[in-house]
Amino acid sequence: MAKAKMKTHKGAAKRFKLTGSGKIKRNKAYKRHLLESKSPKRKKGLSKAGLVFEGDSRRVERMLGV
Repeated sequence: MAKAKMKTHKGAAKRFKLTGSGKIKRNKAYKRHLLESKSPKRKKGLSKAGLVFEGDSRRVERMLGV
């Protein structure tokens, strides 16, 4: 009997994308509200995508079914 496949975690699938080199891309937090007190430089940096930390990447890959 074949082993059951893991289902993709749909919440994770909406939040993470794979790069061409196989790293996991993510959006940064802290850009939803209270933006008046944050500098333009800080807000611009928060807009850019970041990468998932290597220690967490294995867990995220399992959720994505990679």
